[in-house]
Amino acid sequence: MDIIVPQVGESIVEAEIGEWFKKNGEYVKKNDLLLELETEKVNVELNAEASGQLKIQVESGKTVKIGAVIGKIDESIAVPSSAVTIETESTAPMNPAVSKMAVEQGVDPLTIKGSGRDGRILVDDISPAKVADIMTPDQLTPVTKSTSQVETAERVTRVTRVAMSQFRKEMAEHLLRAKQETAMLTTFNEIDMSQIMALLSNYKESFLAKHGIPLGFMSFFIKACTEALKDAPEINVSIDGNDIVYHNYYDIGVTVGSKRGLVVPVIRDVDNLDFAGIEKTIRDYAERASNDKLTLDELQGGTFTVSNGGVYGSVLSTPPLNPPQSGILGMHAIQDRAVVVDGEIVIRPMMNIALSYDHRIIDDQQAVNFLKQVKSYIDNPETLLLKV
Repeated sequence: MDIIVPQVGESIVEAEIGEWFKKNGEYVKKNDLLLELETEKVNVELNAEASGQLKIQVESGKTVKIGAVIGKIDESIAVPSSAVTIETESTAPMNPAVSKMAVEQGVDPLTIKGSGRDGRILVDDISPAKVADIMTPDQLTPVTKSTSQVETAERVTRVTRVAMSQFRKEMAEHLLRAKQETAMLTTFNEIDMSQIMALLSNYKESFLAKHGIPLGFMSFFIKACTEALKDAPEINVSIDGNDIVYHNYYDIGVTVGSKRGLVVPVIRDVDNLDFAGIEKTIRDYAERASNDKLTLDELQGGTFTVSNGGVYGSVLSTPPLNPPQSGILGMHAIQDRAVVVDGEIVIRPMMNIALSYDHRIIDDQQAVNFLKQVKSYIDNPETLLLKV
């Protein structure tokens, strides 16, 4: 039986072989987890569709087309009661980057204890510092090598070259397309977070007790953006050929961290959700993103995005557009700053906010007014809650 790279989305044409969880020649049972595929949007786990002996044809780190055969399962060989491998450790699949580093540093990978799953050797395990710990003094002193060889070896140990993952390559291409195919501009404003922080302080315990989840800033900003989009439908748009598409619904993307970087799952129909519903959805996305368990459908189809760079300490940035969306709001870290209120200088917790937008279809006045409306909702959260 062939192991074939499955179709995981209409726009995805290739994938990268991630980690094989079984070794070449190992007996596998039906439904055993075989490997993980990395695509531009999600990771996909492949399970064995039959029992037999595994024959790996494409190693980890290789990029393959959708529909490609990457291995076989020989069903003519029965699976024993104890799944015994018939392959020695020396022939187990190894990340190409690890193999290359081992050759460059002149070490045998079998002398290194791997820290990965099932003892798999990772790039960190073969770093110059760790290799030095297991090598003998005569190995570390190239007494018989020429000066040029020593200099070359020293240069090699000062860099680590790792192949770019499929996810990272696709992200780079996506960001480049966003820059080349849109007329992106950014406008800025600042928000006094005093009222929101006081509200959170007063109701955080009762909210947690009732809904089983903490109340945070993100739900306020997502709600504020949704209400502002209702007042400014020209922001909730996309370009399709020569047409401007106005979205009469509010599917808001939120940036969350994953093992591979930031991803943007979409909260559907935000206008129909309360604050608890939004917070629970964000928590669910964040937990599953950390384990690469988000589905492709959850990462597609947003009409607007909210990105919180403040959680990483950013105080000002220009968030990149997420085409075909035409707008993205950037939140930033809260800082105590001196501001003038009623003619007096006072200290307030302030946050910078940014709106990046596609200037081809959104003009400056529309963008500025939208951002001012978001600011008004956050400055005065009672108007957001009462919808006045």
